[in-house]
Amino acid sequence: MQVYLVGGAVRDELLGLAVKDKDFVVVGSTPEEMIAEGFKPVGKDFPVFLHPKTHDEYALARTERKTAKGYKGFVVHASPEVTLEEDLARRDLTINAIAKDSTGKFIDPYNGLGDIQSKTLRHVSDAFAEDPVRILRAARLSARFQDFCIAPETNHLMQQMVEAGEVDALVAERVWQEFAKGLMEDKPSRMFDALRACHALKKILPELDKLWVIPQSAQHRLEIDTGVHVMLAIDDAARQNYSLAVRFATLVHALGKGATLAEDLPEHIGQEASDIQLVKDVCKRLRVPNECKELAQIVTKFNGKLHQVLQMKPTALLNFLVELDAIRQPERFKDFLRACESDARVRAGSENHAIPAADLLQNALAAAIEVDAGAVASAYNEPERIKMAVFNARLDKVKAMIEEV
Repeated sequence: MQVYLVGGAVRDELLGLAVKDKDFVVVGSTPEEMIAEGFKPVGKDFPVFLHPKTHDEYALARTERKTAKGYKGFVVHASPEVTLEEDLARRDLTINAIAKDSTGKFIDPYNGLGDIQSKTLRHVSDAFAEDPVRILRAARLSARFQDFCIAPETNHLMQQMVEAGEVDALVAERVWQEFAKGLMEDKPSRMFDALRACHALKKILPELDKLWVIPQSAQHRLEIDTGVHVMLAIDDAARQNYSLAVRFATLVHALGKGATLAEDLPEHIGQEASDIQLVKDVCKRLRVPNECKELAQIVTKFNGKLHQVLQMKPTALLNFLVELDAIRQPERFKDFLRACESDARVRAGSENHAIPAADLLQNALAAAIEVDAGAVASAYNEPERIKMAVFNARLDKVKAMIEEV
């Protein structure tokens, strides 16, 4: 039995990055021998075991044979005769196909070390084309390693996979899983750039793909197009270290522009209604978690209205807070503002640009929540009168805040 550290742990060590999860491959062993050594079996499709003390994953060396489209269309063969080189050959990228033995020696049959030095994401072999998830993973790693580029021949292979319909076999859970990871990288736009370059984005998220070469509204002609604008916005959200929900909402807030463009009109007629429906469709198709879905719909619906805040009278301002459910859900309200601010900052062309409308809305909320709703309600019996009294008390606070400002 020979044990090797493999995959991302080796790659990150070579890149000088913190190693989070460690994966090991075991050559020359059997499931029975692993269990006898105290390892706990966890793999369903192929033999994977947890170390009895560290709980790191140990997988028996294996090969794979493609039998159908999609990432599940494989027959796995694991036996003591499978070599380390054969196991590494089934991996996606050369930088992930480096092993390290117990003495610290690196085993690199596919020149992953060379590609680390040249900062290249390159497929190990044509077997890359057998698993469409690898397109997503390569794109995600492009977002993680900002100074790496996908090799031209790998991008060409990814294009061929798209043309062959492999991407059509991706299941929603895997797409969302990779999107979520990529959105949380430091420069998530690179993931979507990579997906566009191999034509996968028009298959996976066509609503977003349509935004490139779609102009922004007449008031914002400095921007190249809506797709570029959205990419700048999600990178701003990443710079601010915003949550996944905020980044996703920023990504999808303008989808309607791709569906409502009228060539003879400077604006996007009917865009808001189209935006909301498209966001709902995307969230349903990708099975987006509720927190991300709800924020995305709120940002999509009310982002444009935020730009009207400075012209609002106190009553309209308070009604807007009620629409946003800001008093009951202040944390979600903050996330709404964060997504809108990333959108607004890139319009202004400055990551440090102040957003007066957001500041005013936050001050209005702070004033409104000063009201003790229970104390106000205690003076009334009828629900409608209670609701009106509480609203008026909050309105007085908002008016006072505005006068003070």
